[in-house]
Amino acid sequence: MGPVRRSQGGGLGLVVVAVAAVVAVAVWLAVRGSGPLIVGYLTAPVAMTAAWYACQRIASQVKLSRPVRAFWRQISHASILLLIAAVGGAVMANNDAGMGLYTAIPNVLGIFWGMFALGRLPLGENTALGWARTLLDALTVAVAGTLIFWYVVLSFAPAGTDITARVAAGAVGVSSLVGLVIIGKAAAVPGAPVDSLALRLLAVAPVVAVVSAVMLIAGSPGPRLVVSVLGVPLVAVAFTAAAYRQRMVLARPAPVAPAAPKHRRSVWDFLPLLAVTTTAGLVITVSARQMDGRERAVIIGAVLIVVCVVARQLLGLRENKRLVRGIRTQQTELERLAMTDPLTGLANRTRFGNALTERLGAHHPATVLLIDIDDFKMINDTMGPALGDQLLYQVAQRLRQNSEVRDLPARLGGDEFAVLLDADDVETAEDAATRTLQALAEPFRVGEHHLLAHASVGVAIAGPGDSSDEVLRNADIAMYEAKAAGKAAFVRFEPRMRQDVVNHARLGSELHNAIIRHELYLLYQPVFDIVTGRLHGAEALVRWKHPVRGFVSPGDFIPVAERSGLIVPLGSWVLREACEQLARWRAEHGAGAIKAINVNVAVRQLREPGFVDEVAAVLSETGLLPGNLVVEITESSVADGRQVRETLNALHEMGVRLALDDFGTGQSSLSLLRAFPVDVLKLDKSFVDGIADGEDRGRLAVAAAVAQLAEYLQLSAVAEGIESEAQLERLREMGYRLGQGFYMAKPLPADEAGALMASDPIAVV
Repeated sequence: MGPVRRSQGGGLGLVVVAVAAVVAVAVWLAVRGSGPLIVGYLTAPVAMTAAWYACQRIASQVKLSRPVRAFWRQISHASILLLIAAVGGAVMANNDAGMGLYTAIPNVLGIFWGMFALGRLPLGENTALGWARTLLDALTVAVAGTLIFWYVVLSFAPAGTDITARVAAGAVGVSSLVGLVIIGKAAAVPGAPVDSLALRLLAVAPVVAVVSAVMLIAGSPGPRLVVSVLGVPLVAVAFTAAAYRQRMVLARPAPVAPAAPKHRRSVWDFLPLLAVTTTAGLVITVSARQMDGRERAVIIGAVLIVVCVVARQLLGLRENKRLVRGIRTQQTELERLAMTDPLTGLANRTRFGNALTERLGAHHPATVLLIDIDDFKMINDTMGPALGDQLLYQVAQRLRQNSEVRDLPARLGGDEFAVLLDADDVETAEDAATRTLQALAEPFRVGEHHLLAHASVGVAIAGPGDSSDEVLRNADIAMYEAKAAGKAAFVRFEPRMRQDVVNHARLGSELHNAIIRHELYLLYQPVFDIVTGRLHGAEALVRWKHPVRGFVSPGDFIPVAERSGLIVPLGSWVLREACEQLARWRAEHGAGAIKAINVNVAVRQLREPGFVDEVAAVLSETGLLPGNLVVEITESSVADGRQVRETLNALHEMGVRLALDDFGTGQSSLSLLRAFPVDVLKLDKSFVDGIADGEDRGRLAVAAAVAQLAEYLQLSAVAEGIESEAQLERLREMGYRLGQGFYMAKPLPADEAGALMASDPIAVV
């Protein structure tokens, strides 16, 4: 079950309020007696308040573009003006003078404010010629409407009707007719940003206004009362229904490739012609009363010529519209492609950045969830890019289904997604991140496979003065913190994280210089035969003595090297330096020297296409055999992807021995042994700690199982982190032959490690 669309339900409720107001007025008209008229007018402010709220809510939707949000915001402002008119109508309910200034002025202002809102939408050709045509159409209808009201409608006004009421009725009627022209043109534009049905629903408002203006001047008391009390509620129904329609369209997924809209000639296209024809009839009627036969013939002929010219122009527009329609279709498609990710149909980075910038510029709440699929490269490399694309598409659909209507999900590129939330509180942001992780935790059905695609999520809440780049950068920092913490989790950005990034960047720059200036050196952790006490091998460990900072812990600079890519040149230096040192030991100590040197290799090095050739070149230049080198890697490196596995297989076939470091800490250690050509298992220090007292039965069981597994698979087993005689004794009882740790020897400089090769075996009592 998807998330509850609360905002949709609220929109429908506002429509119900407006419709209920219309029904209430209708019932009052049917049953009213001689009671006060104000009772019938009281529902109008309630209905128009619902209309204002509906338009205001749709104006805050982050998914909508800035012009569309501005349009609905201005419609909400027009609703406020009409609300003022409704209140004025209620106050003046017992005044039968018709439409007074209290209602006319805000009504006219509301209509013109709505027309101004519509004028900001595409009305056809966005050129000077297109705007001139629109202006001429509106002017034609305005002039015709003025003449009709002046010579026809006002002629039916009762004697003694106030001049203010006449002017107000004419202004409302004419401006409403012009509003119909503008709505019609906006609704007829293919691919208009505002839904065309919503615009047609809004057209109810000017129609009601025209009818009300006519009836209030020329109608009898009964019909005049009906339109007076029903007019504003009907307009409120039109506004709330239009806003609800726009909300429903917004909630639907956008089509990947919308079909080109078919042109249908609208009734709005004939409004200017209708205005000309009506005016012509009016001219003929008026002239018939005041002119002789020949003068009337001239007037009639002139009018016919005008009608023919207008008809000819309308016929010529058909071909022009066909050409313009093709251009508009291409323009709409290009705009869609520019703002939409072609694979998933979500918003792309450009649209997401624009939406975030607009929200921040308007001082609206904003939170960004930055989502990165964990280990997607391994899936893509193992199963192919086609299946990887299918997985990304399904991830996008999960994000779309999990998002609220006011949220904006997007694909920023690769396996990186984002969601823009209309919120700035921690609880809402973290709840959204939790729901996102839960939505992605369910297996995906991709072809014939069921795949898990966990994600790491960075949460960044926009603060005062933040730019869109800063918010995205904060979310990115938090996302990397989530990955560093173990993946499949979310982390909310905190200011201290930015300082950590700055420190890492500074440390990375200094590390780059350290490699060039030879500030790095190697220590060697001896590996002993814990049965005989003889030195068996050594693990090369890189250290850094900074000229200012002093000793820099590997726990600080190794992660910086891995994140910055410096691990590749750093690892190359360690490999060559360790092999050269082993060659020197062999030349100095002969048969007493250790047989192999252990070198830690990062996954980033294994991804390098030329790594195998580099190892072969170093061995050749130092005079070592492949068997003299042990490459230590972690379990996560083995699971990285096809390129890494191919590199490891090539090293193994060359004769280089492979050691699985920190064995037992991963989630799939046993399965790795089937696919990975391992030679050595190194039991992680966490399983050695605490086994001496025998209280931690879990550690004892794992340590014993690894020893038995290595013996069964004919592998070497090395226990790491031995720090006491009791630990050494217990490991030896379990069957371990090799071990390393501070109890036997700390990491040593090259000369001290070489001295061990010439000394007697250590005591291993």
